[in-house]
Amino acid sequence: MRHAFPLNLVLQTERPPGHTAREHLTGQLRAALLSGQVAARDPLPSTRALAAAMGVSRGTVVSVYEDLAGEGYVVSVPGSGTFVADDLPVTAAQSAPVQPKPAPRDHGVSPPNRASEVINLSPGSPSTGFHAKRDWVAAWRNAVKRGLPSLLPPPAGDEGLRSLIADHLCSARGVQCSADEIVVTAGTSDGLGLLLHGLRAEGPAGARIATENPGYPTARKVITHLGATPVPIPVRDGGMDPDALAREPGPFAAVLLTPSHQYPLGGRLPVAARLAMLAWANDTGAIIIEDDYDSEFRHGAPSLPAIASLDTGHQVALIGSYSKTLTPWLRCGYLVIQDHDLRARVLDVRETLGQPVSGIVQTALAEFLRNGGLRRHLVRVGREYAHRRSLVIAGTANLAPHIRLDAIEGGLHAAFSWEDGTPAEHIVTRLSKRGIRVAPLGTYYHAETYPQRQGIVVGYGAPTDLQLRLALQEIATVLNTS
Repeated sequence: MRHAFPLNLVLQTERPPGHTAREHLTGQLRAALLSGQVAARDPLPSTRALAAAMGVSRGTVVSVYEDLAGEGYVVSVPGSGTFVADDLPVTAAQSAPVQPKPAPRDHGVSPPNRASEVINLSPGSPSTGFHAKRDWVAAWRNAVKRGLPSLLPPPAGDEGLRSLIADHLCSARGVQCSADEIVVTAGTSDGLGLLLHGLRAEGPAGARIATENPGYPTARKVITHLGATPVPIPVRDGGMDPDALAREPGPFAAVLLTPSHQYPLGGRLPVAARLAMLAWANDTGAIIIEDDYDSEFRHGAPSLPAIASLDTGHQVALIGSYSKTLTPWLRCGYLVIQDHDLRARVLDVRETLGQPVSGIVQTALAEFLRNGGLRRHLVRVGREYAHRRSLVIAGTANLAPHIRLDAIEGGLHAAFSWEDGTPAEHIVTRLSKRGIRVAPLGTYYHAETYPQRQGIVVGYGAPTDLQLRLALQEIATVLNTS
C-alpha cells in the first residue's frame, strides 16, 4: 500500500523481493525528494513516525536519514530534525511533474544554501563526517576529561597510540612492527621532512631523492625546501619504472614511492617491481620511502602488500597519515622506521623541534582506534567512495574512447587524459567559470619535463552525491565540446 505523510510525501510501504528495508526506504525517499514532492527546507517526518508508518525499526530510519544526508539530499540539524536540502537537481524535479509546491517555510533552522558555492573536486579531500559519529565524539570527550600531564608529549608520540597503530598496520597492511618503531607525525609532509633530516648525520643538503614523474608536487617542494634534490623518474605500468631508476646515475639517498595507488595516475606497483626496488635499495644503500597515503580504499581490487611488509633489510621507511582516512585538520600521521640508526636520527630531530601533534588529539585518536571507531569508519566511507566511483564511471562513460579514465581502482580521485586537443589549463579555466574546481594533470610533472598527455585530476571523496553528479555533467559537457 501507499502511505501519505505530511507535505504530500507518498511512499510505497510494500517492499519488493530481494531488497532490504533500508535499501527500499532509501530508494523510496530518494525518488520522492527528486520528484519534487516536498520543497527545499521542508522537514521530513520524525524517525519514530516514519518507522511506524513504514513498518520498520527506528534504527533503520536513522540509518536511511544518515545515508541521505551523506549523499546531500537532506540536512540533519541536531535537536531540530531532518530537512530537505536546498540544491536538489532541477532537472530531476522537472522530470516528474507534481502539484505546485508551496514557498519554503521557515522552521527556525535554515539548512546551508550550497547552490551558489563552488563544487570543489580538488584531489585528496576526504569525506569528513566521522567527527559527528558517536565513536569519535565519545573518544574526544574521554580525551578531554582526562587530567592534563605537566610534561610535553613524548618526541615519538603517545605510546598507547603507537601500539595501536602498529596493531592496525599488522592486520591491515601486513607490516610487522612494534610501537618502538613508530613515530607520530603531523602528516605526510612532516614525516617526509623528518626522514630527510635523518637520512644523513649532516642533514639533507645535497641529497638526491628519486621521485615519481608525475608525482606528488608537495613532496617535491618539501625535498627542495630542505636543500635536497628531487630527481624525476618516469612512471610505467602502475608505478616508478625500476629499469629507468637503475639507469639513472647515482648516488641516491632515497626513492619516494606511492606503490599502492600511484599519485596521480593510479595503478599499483607490481610485486616484481617492488622486489626490484628492494634489491636496488640494498645494492645502493639508499632507503625506500613508501607513501601509503590511501591504501585503505580499494574498489574491486585486492590490496597488494606494502613494500615495508616485504622488507627484510630495514631498507623501507613507511609514511602514513590520517588526512585521507579521517581529515587533514587532525594533522596526525606516523612513520614506521625499522632501521635503528635512522630512527635515532629522526627522533633527535623531533626532540629538538618538538612533537607538533597535540597530546589530546593523540589520546582521542588512540581511543578511536581502541574502540573500533576507525575500523567502522573505514567500512562506512569505503562504501561511500565505491558508490561515488561508480557515479564517476557512469557520468563520464560517453567520453570514451577519446578521453581516458585512470586512477579509479582505489583511493579518492580519478584522472581524465587525452592525447591531443585543448590544453588542460583551458579546461580547468572553463570548469572554474562553471563553478567546478579541478586540478590540471601537468602540475604533477617535474618542471623540466613535459606531460605525455593532457589531463585533469578530479577528487570525489568530499562532495555529496548531488554535487558530484552536477559536477560530472559539467565536466562531460566541457570535455565533449573541447
